[in-house]
Amino acid sequence: MENYITINNEIQTEQIINKSRFITYLYKVADEAAAKEKIAEIKSLHKAANHNCSAYTIGDQHQIQKANDDGEPSGTAGVPMLETLKKEDVHNVVAIVTRYFGGIKLGTGGLIRAYQSGVTDAIKEAGKVYIQNAFLYHVTMGYDQTGRFEYDIADQPYEIVDQTYTDKVTYQIHVTTDNAERFEQFVSEISQGQAEIKKEAELMLPFPL
Repeated sequence: MENYITINNEIQTEQIINKSRFITYLYKVADEAAAKEKIAEIKSLHKAANHNCSAYTIGDQHQIQKANDDGEPSGTAGVPMLETLKKEDVHNVVAIVTRYFGGIKLGTGGLIRAYQSGVTDAIKEAGKVYIQNAFLYHVTMGYDQTGRFEYDIADQPYEIVDQTYTDKVTYQIHVTTDNAERFEQFVSEISQGQAEIKKEAELMLPFPL
């Protein structure tokens, strides 16, 4: 896959609209089978609900898109949810909105707004990350070099994800593939060629937006 945006956290949110209870779930999914599994899971959890509407988009170019109104008037739930996922440009995400009817009809426009807002608000709360082709580096250096290294790397597009302390310090750092050569030069200059640099296999890793 190419680089893409997805949600940072899986999340559950809730809102009450004219006495109807809307519960929104967002999950990260790798493929369509995983999306269908999550939908089935929520339907089983909320068997007494009036509707469990869903939408998902899979692939870095939204190659797979599905929407389901689950008994709501056609086009008032699943499609607005799907369009919201696409508008927010999140990929590999399934959204499920469970509705417990409160006795007051919302009308076509009201339903569309309710399902759209449920997904929009959930994405905002979940946050977004940029999944990019990247390397996991292990960089080992002496304690006398760590102060400058940590200060200078704070202004660079590299992310320290872990540190191990022995007789030296070993950093685990995420670096996008297009920054790999520049990163290695950066480490070499900071450590005057004394740091040990090991590059792991290429991965798809999350970076803050």
